[in-house]
Amino acid sequence: MIILDDVHKRYRTEHGAGKWVLRGITLDIPARCSVGLIGHNGAGKSTLLRLIGGIDQPTRGRIERRCRTSWPLGLAGGLQGSLSGRQNAKFVCRLHGDDREIVERVAYIEDFAELGEAFDDPIKTYSSGMQARLKFALSLAFEFECYLVDELTAVGDATFRVKSREAFKALAGKSMLIMVSHEERTLKDYCQSGVLLTGGQAQWFDKIDDALAAYRAAEAQAHGP
Repeated sequence: MIILDDVHKRYRTEHGAGKWVLRGITLDIPARCSVGLIGHNGAGKSTLLRLIGGIDQPTRGRIERRCRTSWPLGLAGGLQGSLSGRQNAKFVCRLHGDDREIVERVAYIEDFAELGEAFDDPIKTYSSGMQARLKFALSLAFEFECYLVDELTAVGDATFRVKSREAFKALAGKSMLIMVSHEERTLKDYCQSGVLLTGGQAQWFDKIDDALAAYRAAEAQAHGP
């Protein structure tokens, strides 16, 4: 289970405190529940995902994770550019795994990412697609009780996306999932429930179809006939 208690978030700007991105979100996300975060661009979906993953902190309120939670798959950042793909993989494996499993995990990451000789080149020489391959392979090298995903379909080229979706679906079937996606088909494929973010606040729906319907209705009202 993941508990959000009166979570607020805003970012400081050069003019001082910025506007609230999230305002007073209170949610209990059940264990073994797959949830889609839904809302228009700028609604705070990725911000909320970062907060749940612990790579950002609320301005106010608290988040309690009662499960082993992944970092957000699909988000930029998290790799050291001057180190090679292999060195980055070893570093992450030391942080999240058992030292006795490092060789096996690095071999899995190298095989899944399909970077060839570039696996031993500095990350700063990688294209965005190559970095996406490595990040996704890193994510799949560990078993988490809860996976956080930001735009799964944006990972790598078309062939790699198919491979990634198949591998991820096998893991997601036995783990909790919190996902951000702009594709309704993806949300329906992976998620049971939904959270609609509007005006910095969140509304829970037991069924993802109901959340998507509420989102479409809100968008239609906002843009008029």
